[in-house]
Amino acid sequence: MDPIDTGSGSILRQPKAVWATAGASVVAFMGIGLVDPILPSIAEGLDATAGQVSLLFTSYFLITALAMLVTGFVSSRIGGRRTLLLGLALVVVFAGLSGTSGSVGELVGFRAGWGLGNALFVSTALAVIVGAAAGGSAAAILLYESALGLGMACGPLLGALLGDASWRYPFFGTAALMAVGFACIAAFLKDQPRPARKTSLLDPVKALGHGGLASTAVSAFFYNYTFFTVLAFTPFVLDMSPYRSGAVFFAWGVLLAVFSVVVAPRLQKLFGSLRVLGGSLVLLAVDVLVLGHGGHTAAVACTVLSGALIGVNNTVYTELALGVSDAPRPVASAGYNFVRWFAAAAAPFFAPRIEEWSDVHMPFTVAAVTAVLGALVVLVRRRALTAEAEEPHPRHATEEGVGVFAN
Repeated sequence: MDPIDTGSGSILRQPKAVWATAGASVVAFMGIGLVDPILPSIAEGLDATAGQVSLLFTSYFLITALAMLVTGFVSSRIGGRRTLLLGLALVVVFAGLSGTSGSVGELVGFRAGWGLGNALFVSTALAVIVGAAAGGSAAAILLYESALGLGMACGPLLGALLGDASWRYPFFGTAALMAVGFACIAAFLKDQPRPARKTSLLDPVKALGHGGLASTAVSAFFYNYTFFTVLAFTPFVLDMSPYRSGAVFFAWGVLLAVFSVVVAPRLQKLFGSLRVLGGSLVLLAVDVLVLGHGGHTAAVACTVLSGALIGVNNTVYTELALGVSDAPRPVASAGYNFVRWFAAAAAPFFAPRIEEWSDVHMPFTVAAVTAVLGALVVLVRRRALTAEAEEPHPRHATEEGVGVFAN
């Protein structure tokens, strides 16, 4: 079957509302890797250390993690469309302010506001796409994952192209693109039906009482530490120009997209989710060890290769999180993301400091250990995860909507 043919229609034949939301999703995911190629330039421009600049990721993802307790609460009360517009408005404001920063402290604070807006938007976007898409949920999920992969690939490229002139321009560019997204969603997306039951702030935390979901979240926590060590610390190790660094992370993002959307489902069908996840985590541990301890060419190659392994892991973790428990999927997803995004905040903070305490190799050694710990959680807790792993692996989405920010 053609990958864009879902059996009930092509993902290319969608209402304008779906394309508007998917397009804004691309830009939203671009914001995650946007600063990668310009981290050294920001450090130079603001007279900051690598540890200080890495806080751009820490503040962003710390607020994102905390916002997971809020997004369902907000969207179940004001509706999906208004939540999207609120999130986009916050991104436009704080991305624009980021470009005006006069110190690294200001920039870190503005990135925190950006993280809140991005969490509100991305956690709601998939549910909105599922509700508005033609061709069923399979087409909607494939479109969303394609937007995610495209955004993760293009973010570093945009950062490099604009950042070569000034580190401020990528922030202004993102604000402008998100403003276009805001206008398109305001024009083309109608109000979405609100859930019959309002989500409380504690529902995601209560959902983590399920052993399978808690195990998935803990394993993903360790994995995310590895993931964001690569994303936030590697640019300083590569020590390349914005163009070259952008090209490396563009290739990384392309592999992430292809392996997430195309390769991971096929591997799951052949070997099962838990075997694929465990094997991919071990390979990721080996990859980051070589990245940290090899030469410059090996570091570039392993950075790009890690995109393939990260793409596989993202897809499998998402499906486990959305299907392993009996909690409503938006609630289960929020609880899962609440745990794992704390690691995304921790890795950029600790990696430069570990280097200061030891040497440049040690952050990657720690990242390899956390990847192995993620695999060990899957191994030890496999019985709690087997109910989901033994089932077929469709793209999870239901009529009730899926608020994820899952990959």
